[in-house]
Amino acid sequence: MSKKRHHYTTEQKVAILRRHMVDKVPVSDLCNELGLQPSVFYQWQRQVLDNLAGAFGPAAATDASRREKQQAQEIQALKARLAKKDGVIAEISAEYVQLRKDLGEP
Repeated sequence: MSKKRHHYTTEQKVAILRRHMVDKVPVSDLCNELGLQPSVFYQWQRQVLDNLAGAFGPAAATDASRREKQQAQEIQALKARLAKKDGVIAEISAEYVQLRKDLGEP
C-alpha cells in the first residue's frame, strides 16, 4: 500500500522550519512526527536560504524596477531609431518614384 502524499501550505512549511531553527527541534524528530522525508525538509530549508536576501529590504525590488526603467528607456530609443529609419526609407522611396516619373519609366 502506498502512502497518500501530504501537501503542505507555505505557512505550514514556515512553521515547520521555524520549529527547527528557533525552537531547535531536531530534523529527525520533526520528520518522524510529520512523516516527512528529511530530503524534503532540507529542500525547503535550501529554498528559504536561497531567497533570504529578499527579506532584508527592497533592494531586489529596486533592482527589478531599475532594470525595468532601463529597458523602457532602451525601448523608447529603439522606437525613435526605427521611426527615423522609416522616415528615411519613405523619403528615398518618394525620390525614387519621382525620378522614375521624370525619366518616363513605367
